Amino acid sequence: MKRCPECRRDYFDDTLLYCLDDGTSLLEGPGSFDGPATAVLNTGNTGGNAPTRTFDASLTERTAVLPARTADYPANAASRKNLVITGLLGVLLLTVIGVGGFIYYGRAPSKQISSIAVLPFENRSGNADSDYLSDGLAESLIYRLSQLPDLKVSPTSSVMRYKGKESDIAVIAKELDVDAVMSGRLTQRGDSLLISVELVDARTNKLLWGEQYDRKMADLLATQREIATSIAQKLELKLAGTDAKGVTKRYTNNNEAYQLYLKGRFYFAKRTKNDIYKSIEIFQQAVKLDPSFALSFVGIAEAWTVIPSFPYASPSEAMPKAKAAADTAVEIDPDLPEAHTVLGMIAAASWDWAKAESEFKRSLELDPNLAITHYRYAWTYLSPVGHHDEAIAEMKIAMDKEPLNLIQGANFAGVLIYARRFDEAVEQAKKTYDLDPDFFGGKNWLCHAYNMKGMYAEALAVCENSPDPDVPFLAATGYAYTKLGQLDKAANVMIRWREESKRRYVINYWVAVNYAALGDKDAAFVELEKAYAAHDWFLQRIKTDPFLDPLRDDPRFDELVRRLRFPV
Repeated sequence: MKRCPECRRDYFDDTLLYCLDDGTSLLEGPGSFDGPATAVLNTGNTGGNAPTRTFDASLTERTAVLPARTADYPANAASRKNLVITGLLGVLLLTVIGVGGFIYYGRAPSKQISSIAVLPFENRSGNADSDYLSDGLAESLIYRLSQLPDLKVSPTSSVMRYKGKESDIAVIAKELDVDAVMSGRLTQRGDSLLISVELVDARTNKLLWGEQYDRKMADLLATQREIATSIAQKLELKLAGTDAKGVTKRYTNNNEAYQLYLKGRFYFAKRTKNDIYKSIEIFQQAVKLDPSFALSFVGIAEAWTVIPSFPYASPSEAMPKAKAAADTAVEIDPDLPEAHTVLGMIAAASWDWAKAESEFKRSLELDPNLAITHYRYAWTYLSPVGHHDEAIAEMKIAMDKEPLNLIQGANFAGVLIYARRFDEAVEQAKKTYDLDPDFFGGKNWLCHAYNMKGMYAEALAVCENSPDPDVPFLAATGYAYTKLGQLDKAANVMIRWREESKRRYVINYWVAVNYAALGDKDAAFVELEKAYAAHDWFLQRIKTDPFLDPLRDDPRFDELVRRLRFPV
């Protein structure tokens, strides 16, 4: 760092020779700065927006600043001459070093930035209601940068664990296996936003780029695109043709609709009953403001599609609404991969296997980098139809892209169970459970994996205290009680299920699993018929599910499998 002795301005640039205000020599300026090589102060307005302060390591910008200020240099001719010569020699030296560095780094793949993590933005507004803005901005940047084929971007599910935590950049980069980490802060004051962003090379702890944006709320969408484009340009990624589409694509021109979309994603991620329904309401508000906003229709479709799996509502209530929203999204934007992914899920739940496969493959053609497509393709199509090796391969791709996605990791254990790889299922379920012992999906599939391994006491130790009827722990506890010979407790589970079914939709498929474990085949098939009539979310597992092995020698089982029209 150098400080001008006259105006006292600090410069984060050891190579600058003169103060940009009064031409005072900085050659003897105090201090040093263990950071980026240069800093350029850009105070020009663009597009009528407030000034943007930019820190950038560009040699071109650095050398362009100096000649414009020579009129303010010291009056003494000899001094001016010596200073100019010194300055030119310095610039020449820096140019040689810069070119050499460019050649070195450009030719050394290990030095290139090929992966990045965008951390949740810090909300400095003092208002939790602004969390959707800070979280949503980070998620949007992740989404847009993920469209670039030459850049690996850590997904939202992986970075959210760092929200609100003071973590070392190098540690985060190591945990996420990325070269660079972007962090940001957001402050909302009325309709004004102050956004600060920094991009750090985690390998050297050097600042690559940083900016501060002083914008109006109405400029949020444009600012988000601006940041994503700046990062891509800074990392020297191609921004021509299809490479630029994901970064610069306008999903909506209505800023209020976009803010509602961010808020909807914020609540959907919580997955509780109230939050999922709240997300649907918010997405619907967004499409009222912009009926051509395809991503908000995808949000509506995805929420309704997963609701029966908890179950918060029956498939007969949820799936038609899901399909209508997904169809609308595809009509608006036929090339939106997320819409095709949701349509694949809906088709699989309707046992239209050919359409499900077609939709998933179309989504992967449009964007092979979407972890959710690889995950849903494996979970709702490949595993149910019995293509286990392919399902596991797709899940591994998804996990490589999103290693900390809890619901994905939990369901990967399910894929391994259906492939009858029980040891691996327990191992995978433990990994997810250890990430967050309170996450119900991880607990649930760890219980199922333990049950398939015959570790019934271990299953009960995890799930016995969590038989909330809104989540499927009843299935795991009832099964374990039966296998341990605790038939009174198993009977109480069945009674509880019957009482719940009088008040709300229950997944009859899991009731059938428990009757099968009890050896009551007739009762099990009664429940399976109910599941068939309701299009239960889990009935598509019938072909491969080891929990139903006690029923496979019954002709009624083969007939039911035939009615689900599985591909040969």
